[in-house]
Amino acid sequence: MLALLGIATIAVLLAAILTKRLSPLVALIIVPVAASLLGGFGLQTSKFVIDGIKSLAPVVGMFVFAILYFGTITDAGTLDPIIDRILRAVGTRPTRIVVGTTLLALLIHLDGSGAVCFLVTIPAMLPLYDRLQMDRRVLAAAASMAAGINFLPWTGPMIRASASLHVPISSLFNPLIPIQAIGLVFVFGAAYWLGRREEKRLGLTRADGAIPMPTRELTPEQQALRRPKLFVFNIVLTVLVLGTMVVMGEKVPPALMFMVGLCVALIVNYPDVDMQRKRIEAHARAALMMAGILLAAGVFTGVMQGSGMLKAMAQAAVGFVPQGMASQIPVALGLLSMPLSMLFDPDSFYFGVLPVVAEIASQLGVPAVHVGQAALLGQMTTGFPVSPLTPATFLVVGLCGIDLADHQKFTFPLLFGASIVMTIACVVLGIFPW
Repeated sequence: MLALLGIATIAVLLAAILTKRLSPLVALIIVPVAASLLGGFGLQTSKFVIDGIKSLAPVVGMFVFAILYFGTITDAGTLDPIIDRILRAVGTRPTRIVVGTTLLALLIHLDGSGAVCFLVTIPAMLPLYDRLQMDRRVLAAAASMAAGINFLPWTGPMIRASASLHVPISSLFNPLIPIQAIGLVFVFGAAYWLGRREEKRLGLTRADGAIPMPTRELTPEQQALRRPKLFVFNIVLTVLVLGTMVVMGEKVPPALMFMVGLCVALIVNYPDVDMQRKRIEAHARAALMMAGILLAAGVFTGVMQGSGMLKAMAQAAVGFVPQGMASQIPVALGLLSMPLSMLFDPDSFYFGVLPVVAEIASQLGVPAVHVGQAALLGQMTTGFPVSPLTPATFLVVGLCGIDLADHQKFTFPLLFGASIVMTIACVVLGIFPW
């Protein structure tokens, strides 16, 4: 009975989110609470909810302060010299331009926002692509690959995986550092190949100095926030925050590192209290939206686990999985995770599908952390820039002025290839059992 109720709960949740009848926040709260009451758990439902929210508090704190921190140092112009240097270095040779586009997008996506990455990268590089008559699909693909491969601890998929599986972010991310490095090698190799192909198509063998370099224009408001004299300080601060989080993630909570980092960044860059308040307000909307989703997800996971529905579903499904195939669940999910981005939005997959897969794997002796890592190799990481379920995809095609179908046909194989390479690397390096 519990297994059927759990299946019905997830089905209703997915239907509500995918058909846009309910927002993810509303669905993640209303659906599981209603299911718990229908299951006869009564006032126990409140305990399930509170337990679920408590378990996510550190993750919510980290994400909120990560958004505020990266927003603040970006406002201070920390990335400006790097961006301008890249734009000057690419010249007018397609190979350099595509590789430079990839590097620029990778750096801009350090804050974890695909929208910001595309809004900065594509307008900055598009004039150069047009002057050289380069294929705009290449620009879209280069930016998409860089953003897709960048599953850092404060990005949405990583935080969702940690929240839904109740696994520390450091346990998910740290083993994947070499895998991400391998993925980056593939991405920059693909970018170089795309650039060489464009050179051959255009018949170019050398740079044409007559073509002007691209430039960036900052608004007066942006100029007023820039702190170029504090560039070195902000870079050192960021390295300390991220380095401590990666190296000492088990001892020092990531939320604390971003809290302290934000405070130091605000005090040094914007000593005036009013400016500090305005910087927080400028980025509070994005922080609040994700915090709300994560707390709502705590309601869902709390009810599903506390009521026993998740365990009952897994026990019912275990019988359908051959014992000898259990160890290969992470590999199979790693290979399928990127295409699944075309079917599930991040909330419905990470909060609706992934916990069930993880529980099935757990029943068969496969750690949940491996399942979470497998999902992160493609599900709304490499998959999000081509998924019709994410606004960022339409932002890419809109800024580049290309058709969605053309973008998907051109970029999908490259992103899927990155996901496959990283999955194979996980097997070779012993992260996934085989």
